[in-house]
Amino acid sequence: VSRAKPEDDEYWNSSKFKAFTFDDDDDEFSRLKESKRAVNSILVDDDDDEEEEDGVERVSWSGEPVGSISWSVKETASSIRSGSEQSFPKIDTTPSLSKQGSGYSLSSLFKGDLYDLSPEETVRRMQKGRAFSLEKFRSLQDKLLLLDEAVAVYDGNLITAVLIYLKKSLSKEILFRELMARDVALRHYVHYLKEMGEQKLLVELMKALGRTEDMALMQYKEHLNIKDEGQRRDFLKSCLGLPFSQDDATHVQDHYTLLERQIIIEADAEIFKKFPRKASILNMPIITTLYYSCFYHYGESEGTYSSPENIRKTFRISEKQYILTALGARAKLKSWFDVDSLFNTKNWLGYTKKRSPIGFHRVVDILQKNSAPVNVLQEYVNLIDSPELKLSVALKYKCHDIVINTYRDLKDRQELVVYREKLERDSPEYRKIQELLNNVVRGSEPPLSSHFLIHSVVRVEILRNILQ
Repeated sequence: VSRAKPEDDEYWNSSKFKAFTFDDDDDEFSRLKESKRAVNSILVDDDDDEEEEDGVERVSWSGEPVGSISWSVKETASSIRSGSEQSFPKIDTTPSLSKQGSGYSLSSLFKGDLYDLSPEETVRRMQKGRAFSLEKFRSLQDKLLLLDEAVAVYDGNLITAVLIYLKKSLSKEILFRELMARDVALRHYVHYLKEMGEQKLLVELMKALGRTEDMALMQYKEHLNIKDEGQRRDFLKSCLGLPFSQDDATHVQDHYTLLERQIIIEADAEIFKKFPRKASILNMPIITTLYYSCFYHYGESEGTYSSPENIRKTFRISEKQYILTALGARAKLKSWFDVDSLFNTKNWLGYTKKRSPIGFHRVVDILQKNSAPVNVLQEYVNLIDSPELKLSVALKYKCHDIVINTYRDLKDRQELVVYREKLERDSPEYRKIQELLNNVVRGSEPPLSSHFLIHSVVRVEILRNILQ
């Protein structure tokens, strides 16, 4: 048999697959060991001095502290997944490496440096922004000492951070009990729960503290998160039995009753065909609801939910507020007869007289804004008691007859002449002033002269002020 050639021996004795060995520098396990050795080599023996000089926790792009367990594992895993480099990058461990480039090592965590700190030392590290761990405080006594230390430094952020840890590590009953004796921490905890929107836990806290009225108000506030009107109405009904103060209980009762009325009124859609509305009445204030009722349901019997009189009595609306709202609604519809009925009253002799709790000058303002005709305006201007105010309003809204009659009664010829020049020639008002002035010349009227102004009400008031 002929001997094989050397090339044949090399072919049969070689393989393109490598067998696994513990000495293989390219396998993943060796790279992980090299990662650990590299991290541990970063100033292992001088961790405490580094923290004192540096004072800043080193973090990676992912937010993990550089040198922490999670960081080293993530870095190793990412390097293994990387296809561009098959080996872990070498880390220079020569003395030329500055401390500013180092972070917390694995060995420092293994030694338990952060886990051997007292509550006072932990709070101090938190203040300086250094790495800290709260998980080491496992007993109730240690946790309370930590909270007291945080309160003692008057730092709200530290107090809140400790409270968040206690919230996760203590039962509600124990935490509430301990907070009762710590007013500062309690206030921070209440604020934290409000900011985080933990309404249910906040209600439980108020109840545990015996602050039943606050608890009731916080539970009532939950209705703001309910969008469906039917569900909101039912929720408000369930709140009626909560321990509110007397004023708050009345408010909640009115809120429930109002929403219930609005849902019933809203169901009647036929009435909106003649006068389309801009928005739904649901969840509107009581005065808006009253205006709506005066606009669409004026004149209904008091027994109906939508009647303005029913709403007025149910929600104890004052006469002044009712008149203002109803006047605006009826004037908007140009229903002048209804406007008159708001002010008509009968005395004990049966005579009808107009009376207004808001002052007739305000009535005139509202009527003018709603484009009331001149005869309607003049009727209410004449009801103003003060002569000076009456004349001022009449001039403002060009109620010519009232202005002319007022100057006539004051026997003020000069003002009549001045006012005549403001009118159009041959207008009824112009001719009326001209006739008054001509009658003076013919002697059929008492003389209009400035000498008689002293007898006017205005001059009398001036003299009285001077004499006083």
